[in-house]
Amino acid sequence: MTPPYDAVLLDLDGTLSESGPAIVAAVSLALEHLGRDPLDELSLRAFIGPPLEVSFAGLTDFDDALVAEAVRVYRQHYDLLGPPLYPGVEGGLQALRNAGLRLSLATSKPEPLALEIVTDKGLLHLFDAVCGAGPDSERTSKADVVAKALDRLGRPRRPVMVGDRHHDVEGAAVHGVPCLGVLWGYGDEAELRDAGALGVVHDMGELLDTLL
Repeated sequence: MTPPYDAVLLDLDGTLSESGPAIVAAVSLALEHLGRDPLDELSLRAFIGPPLEVSFAGLTDFDDALVAEAVRVYRQHYDLLGPPLYPGVEGGLQALRNAGLRLSLATSKPEPLALEIVTDKGLLHLFDAVCGAGPDSERTSKADVVAKALDRLGRPRRPVMVGDRHHDVEGAAVHGVPCLGVLWGYGDEAELRDAGALGVVHDMGELLDTLL
């Protein structure tokens, strides 16, 4: 039986890697470095998913210079924390490759960092493309990253996005790409469905059943 899709674009944070604790810790350390008051748990969790520069810029009195310094300190700490993969990720990606689907990472993280992460986790050989934010990541939306992934995959005819937040759904929709929401990440079912997700899945087995 032919799979319904020929290419899969995958988010990183909250989809492949359990990055929440590392992101929250690194944001807290960056704010401490800048002498800012700590954020509550809900505000910290809001940093998981969107481009980092956009989240810092949304804080009170954060100008461009302060955002740049916060991002610099954040990345120093995040690199040391090294978030783990969710269980079953490597096997799931291998199953998709074995079925003939082409895979691209599509993350809001800076592309060099995304490449470093998938290489460090031993996943690079499973991807046809690794796509992330450009040097000016404040201006790189999820839709921009999706466009880059589609281009590098040669504009597949039946692509699908997989992600855990509304940004993934909305960024894919700009290019007419459906998105499956995963519920093991940092968004909930209401957020994903309200954004227009094609459907939601609860675990890797259900995701593979849907994609294959």
